[in-house]
Amino acid sequence: MSKEFLEIVELPDGRIILRRSEEEPPMVTLTFSKEAREFLKGKYIDVAKSMFHAGLQTAGQLAAEDFVEEDEDLADTEQHTLH
Repeated sequence: MSKEFLEIVELPDGRIILRRSEEEPPMVTLTFSKEAREFLKGKYIDVAKSMFHAGLQTAGQLAAEDFVEEDEDLADTEQHTLH
């Protein structure tokens, strides 16, 4: 069974992307201004990693909440006993 990993890549134009594989388009793209890069003193990649991580965590939490809501909606429907 192959596992698909996410990768963070800095492109030649300076954009930082999150993608599944080289063949797929980016899922998320970050662009830091020159001023932001200077302020972060070369740690902009660490900041990008943290931003991607926070975004993935939030997306996972939202998906879990949606799953719970759907499950609750199913529980609220009338149940019929069939004989």
